Amino acid sequence: MADEQTNRGAFLIQEHYCRKMGAPIYAGICAALAAGLSRESRTGARVLDWPGEPTRDALPLRLMGGLHALVRAGADAALAEMFAGRAAPDAATLNAVLARHDDAVSPWLDGPPQTNEPGRSGALMVGLLEVARRFGPRLELLEIGSSGGLNLLIDRYRFDLGGVEVGPEGSPVTIRPEWLGGVPEAAPIEIVSTRGCDVQPLDVADPAVEARLLAYAWPEVPERAERLRQAIAMVREGGVALSRADAADWVEARLAEPQPAGVTRVLMHSVVWQYLPDSAAARIRAAMTAAGARATPERPLAWVAMEPDRAIGEMMVSVRGWPGGDGWAVVATSHAHGAWVRPGGPEGLDSAMLEDAYRLRL
Repeated sequence: MADEQTNRGAFLIQEHYCRKMGAPIYAGICAALAAGLSRESRTGARVLDWPGEPTRDALPLRLMGGLHALVRAGADAALAEMFAGRAAPDAATLNAVLARHDDAVSPWLDGPPQTNEPGRSGALMVGLLEVARRFGPRLELLEIGSSGGLNLLIDRYRFDLGGVEVGPEGSPVTIRPEWLGGVPEAAPIEIVSTRGCDVQPLDVADPAVEARLLAYAWPEVPERAERLRQAIAMVREGGVALSRADAADWVEARLAEPQPAGVTRVLMHSVVWQYLPDSAAARIRAAMTAAGARATPERPLAWVAMEPDRAIGEMMVSVRGWPGGDGWAVVATSHAHGAWVRPGGPEGLDSAMLEDAYRLRL
């Protein structure tokens, strides 16, 4: 069980991540909250008395989403000045904002942020290209933690990955992360289907849901919000195959379905593992291991994950495949929102360390 010191410390951890990801305004706000958040508002008291593990629960991002929603609604001029970088973050102002807007901000603490960042598809595509190189071009994608399904558009986005272009030329969304490395090896790839699930899927066609997602997009990078709007428009136009389901139940059911010959079945997720209960994570591992044991060269199985390495504050893009089953291979590291991708992984990272990182029980 957490205590006040741990809960304040979560905002210092988030400050570190924000500075590393080029978001100094958010970093400053997190630092101010860590140092001076008070109990003069119900929201402040809830944060300081948070009973869970605050970093795993993404407590700082829950609160920041609520504050950004106020700014986007034009509800607080002092807070807007802070978010625009025209006023230095300070705890007194933030405590006053929370006291004025308790009823609006407190509900943002009730559930984890569902950022559903389309830019992450660029990092995931690096992993999918590795799968295509190993097993062939035709892939069937199964995504857990799909939120509103924006990464299920991965077959409809255009990608420019260090000069290697993938996806339909006429796509309204081109994902072009800064590429920090040599030109990657191209590979033919054909995504034959995409399906996903979420325990609480979002209907991004609902304007209120769109507004909520935009509140989780950090204002220091306005192109994120524009890309988010474009991706939502694509879902409204063409839809996605998104189910409401428990991740472990859904994975077990999908792996039990017949698999076409010549198609690799791929489990895919990004920034999801930390939110899974231990029992669900264990069931998914067991289901994938059992399905991997049944995999053949005609019907391969792969697992592509983009999940955080908290020690370095970056995302690891990792791949595992069957038959073969040689363990995880880190194919890239990435900015949390896909702003940049670096091929390869951190030096000194072995398979056992990766398994520990994916348990995310630090």
